[in-house]
Amino acid sequence: MKSSPLKSWLSKLCSIQSWFMAAVVLGFAATAISSQQQQSYSPLSFHLECSSSDCALLRGAPQTTGMRSGFVRLQPGQSVGEHSTLEHEEALVVLQGQGKAEIEGRETVSISSRMLAYIPPRSKHNVTNTGTEVLEYVYVVAPVASGK
Repeated sequence: MKSSPLKSWLSKLCSIQSWFMAAVVLGFAATAISSQQQQSYSPLSFHLECSSSDCALLRGAPQTTGMRSGFVRLQPGQSVGEHSTLEHEEALVVLQGQGKAEIEGRETVSISSRMLAYIPPRSKHNVTNTGTEVLEYVYVVAPVASGK
């Protein structure tokens, strides 16, 4: 028995629709996988509350693309201890108190409330509270752009 042209055309249409539906499903699946692999970053805000002497605020991925931040509280005479920025640069935003930032190979920098101190990459440094009150500051550490 010979198939009619209409039946043949309907059969091809169904075949095309099947391929089209398969392509749509694969497209949605690829988009879903891709969106899971790409990190979405959103604005973020929170109170600077810290019950210890050093609290992480931003922790890098997945919160940021590499920047980290923390809150430090030093009692008079206390220091954070010498450490290195390695391949990162660091900014200290002093909220209250006074102290000093000793940066390897440079003069000691006096710091006090409402000041910012910049620490270059690959620098050993230490921060000490030289005042009579608590020294509080926020540090922000970010990776150096490649080739710098």
